Amino acid sequence: MDSLLAGSGRVLDAGCGTGRLAIELARRRYAVVGVDIDDEMISGARGKAPDLAWHQLDLATFDLRETFDAVVMAGNVLLFTAPGTEAAVVARCAAHLSSGGALVAGFQLRGGGYGLDRYDADCTAAGLSLSERYSTWERGAWSGGDYAVSVHISI
Repeated sequence: MDSLLAGSGRVLDAGCGTGRLAIELARRRYAVVGVDIDDEMISGARGKAPDLAWHQLDLATFDLRETFDAVVMAGNVLLFTAPGTEAAVVARCAAHLSSGGALVAGFQLRGGGYGLDRYDADCTAAGLSLSERYSTWERGAWSGGDYAVSVHISI
């Protein structure tokens, strides 16, 4: 994950769940904020790391009134949002990026579901440009397949 964040200092974990990724990033000295809609997930995250900032908010409408060097959506976040809200989620995440910041998202690709064509179009509409795409979080070469990790940069 570090290599995907390129040394970014402030990271928003969008769809943070119980905080596994945010807590690890904080351990690696990133300044991390977590957002998730599920109150049980946020409660679990707060219980594990009460010193981190956790917000129970809907990714399709949230506004933290601050920006980040990177926003990460790991763990199929876009597949768990309400159907039809994916573009709004991407737009809200993009709105939280500082100039030149990176939106990093990884998700399963399923036939007939939200895929890379729609995701890339939603990112473009939100003012982001595709920088890199991988088949794994470890930066495995992208050659198609059923999982993608994409890095889009705020332009």
